[in-house]
Amino acid sequence: MFYQMITNARNRWFASSECTAQGIIAYIEKTKQMRDAQVDAIKTYLYLKIACGCAPLAKLFSQGAFNTLDLEQEELSAKTRAFLLGHPAAAALFEYACLKNDSGEQVSEKLEKQIRKAPESIDYEDFFQSAFYGVSYTDYLFSLPMGAGKTYLMAAFIYLDLYFAKNEPHNPAFAHNFMIFAPSGLKSSVVPSLKTIQRFDPSWVIPQPAASEIKRQISFEVLDQGKTANKSNKTKNPNVQKIANHQPLSELFGLVAVTNAEKVILDRIQEKLGQISMFEESDDEKDRQANELRNLIGKLPGLSIFIDEVHHAVSDEIKLRAVVNKWAANQTVNSVVGFSGTPYLEKAEKIKVTDGLSVSSAEISNIVYYYPLIDGVGNFLKRPIVKIADIPDSSRIIENGVREFLDAYRNTVYPDGTRAKLGIYCGTIEKLEELVYPIVARIAAEYGLSGDAILKFHKGNKQYPQPADSQMEFDSLDQPFSKIHIVLLVQIGKEGWDCRSLTGIILSQEGDCPKNMVLQTACRCLRQVQKDALETALIYLNNSNAEKLNAQLLKQHHISLKEFCEADHHKVSLARYDRTDYLHLPKVDFYQLKIHYETLIVDPAEPEKTLSDVCKNASIVAGTIKTTDFSMEVADTRVDNEERGTVPASYSSWLYNIVRSSLYTLTMEELQPYDAQLRSIFEKITYQRDGSRYFSSKYDLSRVEANIRKAFCVLRSYETREERIPQSASLLNIANFTQVVETERPQDYYPDQETVQKIVLDDQGKLKLDKKAQAMMELAQEMGQEDVLTMLRKKYSSHPQKDRSFHYLPYHTDSGFEQIFLREVLTFPEIERLGLEVYYNGDRAMTEFKIKCYKRSGDAWQYVGMYTPDFLILQRKDGKIHKAMIAETKGEAYANDPKFKDKKAFVETEFLRQNNVAFGYARFEYLYLEDTLPERDRLVLTQGKICEFFKEKL
Repeated sequence: MFYQMITNARNRWFASSECTAQGIIAYIEKTKQMRDAQVDAIKTYLYLKIACGCAPLAKLFSQGAFNTLDLEQEELSAKTRAFLLGHPAAAALFEYACLKNDSGEQVSEKLEKQIRKAPESIDYEDFFQSAFYGVSYTDYLFSLPMGAGKTYLMAAFIYLDLYFAKNEPHNPAFAHNFMIFAPSGLKSSVVPSLKTIQRFDPSWVIPQPAASEIKRQISFEVLDQGKTANKSNKTKNPNVQKIANHQPLSELFGLVAVTNAEKVILDRIQEKLGQISMFEESDDEKDRQANELRNLIGKLPGLSIFIDEVHHAVSDEIKLRAVVNKWAANQTVNSVVGFSGTPYLEKAEKIKVTDGLSVSSAEISNIVYYYPLIDGVGNFLKRPIVKIADIPDSSRIIENGVREFLDAYRNTVYPDGTRAKLGIYCGTIEKLEELVYPIVARIAAEYGLSGDAILKFHKGNKQYPQPADSQMEFDSLDQPFSKIHIVLLVQIGKEGWDCRSLTGIILSQEGDCPKNMVLQTACRCLRQVQKDALETALIYLNNSNAEKLNAQLLKQHHISLKEFCEADHHKVSLARYDRTDYLHLPKVDFYQLKIHYETLIVDPAEPEKTLSDVCKNASIVAGTIKTTDFSMEVADTRVDNEERGTVPASYSSWLYNIVRSSLYTLTMEELQPYDAQLRSIFEKITYQRDGSRYFSSKYDLSRVEANIRKAFCVLRSYETREERIPQSASLLNIANFTQVVETERPQDYYPDQETVQKIVLDDQGKLKLDKKAQAMMELAQEMGQEDVLTMLRKKYSSHPQKDRSFHYLPYHTDSGFEQIFLREVLTFPEIERLGLEVYYNGDRAMTEFKIKCYKRSGDAWQYVGMYTPDFLILQRKDGKIHKAMIAETKGEAYANDPKFKDKKAFVETEFLRQNNVAFGYARFEYLYLEDTLPERDRLVLTQGKICEFFKEKL
């Protein structure tokens, strides 16, 4: 659930003027090559890299980096509010405790109550350190379901990191080299799929020519070779040689190495009772070779480690963290980034809050991005058609399933030329050969399919060897030349098997696949073939496997089998039309308030003077020990000045931590000229013991480091100057207008496509009326009844007020309330009587009419954001906009948003006042409506405001 806070903070950052990633995201969306889940994950990745400096999660949560809860709006005691406002880590944990999941369940009511009651009773930094596994390095996990394109997402992350690293080579937030781990159990299926990173086109995520330049710089290595032959005079560990070929490692940039975590990186490591042994002093040749590779990888600069299917690494988690911790000590590890479709633990873990309180969670804590499986169905996954056979006989289930599949998909050929295929999982090789194959072969022959249409794929045993060429046939299933229609499998293809043309799965009895992998196995057939196409797949199960599928969906994805089957996130295409020319709609002239900020440096940074004082307020006063008797007379007084520091100290690591904690506002280059003074400080706050140096317990280390950062900061102030800037805004930003829009929520667009088409035909004079309506209009015209004719024309037009609204079609609204308002206001007779027009303005991407909003802070203006009104009700004079009423419709859930309230206050007061003064008359008015108003009150208020402001027809 921590990821909810990260996502909220990410969205706030992307909506702010501080965001520097909007351009690259706009470019990625424009290329239309990445799926929506991938683009959304990239937004989180860039946010963590750019806005958060790629810092560890424990540190970011402790600093309150993800806090978005408005504590001023919470019902808190004055004491608790003051504590939370002064302690970002406490505010972060309070916000986390108040989060709710999709089912409306709160994370922890007990934790919320504890913080409200006694906020000082919790060690917040310790909680976050425990929650994120106590690691010192950056460790992020991205959770996306199968079919979302995790491999391409890895590639996108790699190219984006290198793109920014080239622009800022000394920024430690961006990685320079990459190691991709695949768990051993999936070596035969996952590692080859990771090689598709080489085929990724970087111009999908970064513009040319940078994309091509970075691709030329990248070197790929697959570390999957065993030792060389005994007679070879080369190194006995070829993987070491592959890395060594890229010397000098200190300057290495753009290495992407793919390897197997357990067989290569974790080789020759033993874990017993939580203790790790890497046999570094061993004389064993295999131990030496394994450590040689690990040590060499640990020297790769700016290394980001990607772990695919991270849930498989759980069994080796202790070993892996030990290795990464060792690398991290070298200051070479940039980050660890995991990818998983099932980021759930076997059982919930408890995180201690206080001695009597803990928080339980079955999710892996370091998830930073989560895309639900159900949202992928119909989007980038085929829609499942699940059939459950209440039949005890496995052979009958297979027969029924094969016939249903062939009836539905026998002639299905996808646009890429591949045939739809059915996978039948068999528990044993004997069952495949003796029971399943004869049944399938007989049915296939009935449907006119030859024996070449069936592939038997297993690894063989003494009785039934692996079929000839079966591996080649299996690897070629997604090729147009493959003739296979049905694949029979034994213990293969449960996970990591990426076959998009697989369109059906049969699990006919318990044991066809491991009990805990029914979900992964059944869903192998859901990968989409053609992007954005509506595709379906057949999943045929016996009762036992259906129950397991339902249980695993509930546990791992919090959805039922019924919800899974009924999900449909397929996107539909809607036609769009620009009507601004037809309506001769002019631009809206107005004045925008612009505040000029002039920064004044009150005191420049003078580290050469202030560094000498950084320890003054950071020393920890020694304690005293007094010896007394029963008379309380002091017999002896001793000062306890004993050194108790146990944290190992390294000068370079200390400097790096100072830079990192500054969120990179301070750089190593800036520290370099003051090396002598900094070394003197380091000597002062550390001490020597047994040949090693440790941080002293006599100094508050965090305060010393903070004082050093302050020494390099200038003291700034600023002055503001107001200016009114005339602007002319179009209500349609044509640069963002497209003739087709794709959506999975067509109900959010108004009017519907049928009405849209009628309006367009009506504009062109091509709308055909039915015979009865035509006859009535002809009769009214013959009899000279103009009023009747006008009434009939309105009644039988595409929309009675089409010439007073809909400057583009259809409008994309944020809520049903907006659609209700538009329908209601267009029925008011005052709209036509006063010559008014009503246009939707609430789609930020589609309009240029936006208002910069400020609020007073003392004697100065503080910028609070851009405001995009929902509607404009316009009145023209001499072809130009004469008056404009800004109308805002707000749902109850958003009405109390403090940022919106600040914007509303500015528009109601300063914007109206300054514009009406500048134009010399009441040019603008503001109408605010909440959906909590009863319908009658809403209509009366709207009609009254309109009549009062516009008064008479011009």
